[in-house]
Amino acid sequence: QVQLVESGGGLVQPGGSLRLSCAASGSIFSINAMGWYRQAPGKQRELVARSTNGGRRKYADSVKGRFTISRDNAKNTVALQMNSLKPEDTAVYYCNAETDFRGYWGQGTQVTVSS
Repeated sequence: QVQLVESGGGLVQPGGSLRLSCAASGSIFSINAMGWYRQAPGKQRELVARSTNGGRRKYADSVKGRFTISRDNAKNTVALQMNSLKPEDTAVYYCNAETDFRGYWGQGTQVTVSS
């Protein structure tokens, strides 16, 4: 079992920045990749960014150049630095950890971009 706890969401004006953090605990040795997904009202959950243990990173086209994912393997954390935020980035953001057998999810943190 892997437990994920997120922090860092909130309300920000368009053009602003936020940093999300996620701490993993439990069977962390089984994790192959960690990432962030988001779900806006009425929409499906979508990948935002993902980072493998080998350091490969993948971003959604909509966030490339604005968001950066980073991992601290020593601390078992993954962060998402979000810059130049837009109203369309408003969503609940979920931390995800992948193992060979299943994925694990955090409880979600709300990000609202509004003036």
